[in-house]
Amino acid sequence: MRVDYVELNKTVDALTEGETDEVALMATLACEIHHSDSRFDWTGFYRVSEPEILKVGPYQGGHGCLKIPFSRGVCGAAARTGDVQLVKDVEAFAGHIACSSSTRSELVLPVRNGADVVIGVLDIDSDQPAAFTQEDATEMASLLERIFKRL
Repeated sequence: MRVDYVELNKTVDALTEGETDEVALMATLACEIHHSDSRFDWTGFYRVSEPEILKVGPYQGGHGCLKIPFSRGVCGAAARTGDVQLVKDVEAFAGHIACSSSTRSELVLPVRNGADVVIGVLDIDSDQPAAFTQEDATEMASLLERIFKRL
């Protein structure tokens, strides 16, 4: 099953209409995104909890790393640079942090609030190599921008 972005957007919009609580939005999106596609093995948010530090937030799947410095891993790179990280093979990513030994590919997107400040990242892991496409990156970035700009 591949994600139907039209349906995912409709569902997320309906569920989050008027909501401005960051954790409630993250929890809802983690659940809806995770269950929208069989490629998604772990789906969740890491929140900026202090300068240069991400801490695990709402997620679906097995355990996540509790704390990730901006200087390490795919999530840290997304938070540090503010750029989407589309990683086809996590073993080839210098400094990859293995929160789960089953992860083979990752899509990590920065999450910005209405003031354009990075408040966290959305991390989607797959146990399949090269699971994510540029379409996934573009669609997820658009969804995050629309939902979190209200904060």
